[in-house]
Amino acid sequence: MTTNTICIWFDNAAEEAANFYAATFPDSTVKAVHRAPADYPSGKKGDVLTVEFTVVGVPCIGLNGGPVFPQSEAFSFQIGTDSQAETDRYWNAIVGNGGAESACGWCKDKWGLNWQITPHILTDAMARGGDVAKRAFEAMMTMQKIDHTAIEAAGRGDGQ
Repeated sequence: MTTNTICIWFDNAAEEAANFYAATFPDSTVKAVHRAPADYPSGKKGDVLTVEFTVVGVPCIGLNGGPVFPQSEAFSFQIGTDSQAETDRYWNAIVGNGGAESACGWCKDKWGLNWQITPHILTDAMARGGDVAKRAFEAMMTMQKIDHTAIEAAGRGDGQ
């Protein structure tokens, strides 16, 4: 039984967002849609109130709370990738569906939720420490979407 669930506040788009995440990421599903039993500050009886879903196996609940609390970079999902094709696929799905690019592997979906599309080659280089981490970090700081080849070259010391 799950004892910890991430609750994500949406401005009345929880179901749309959950369906997008389920279609985009592996091990992601929409489990249940619950409708409001009565009117509430940002909706009416019968409107979708909450959506139970998973994102890459992480249990979440989307709450249609209205515009009061917008998303911020203080919360993000970090998705580890194994190849440039996988990085490109997730990045392009999010940005290409009304989202926006940011820096250092971060992007934002059209609902304002932040994502870090982070290649394992980058986290592995950072974990090595020393000059490898420094070069990988400096290369990352110049990027929006992470370029695997550039990180690999930086880790070897021949990409700068």
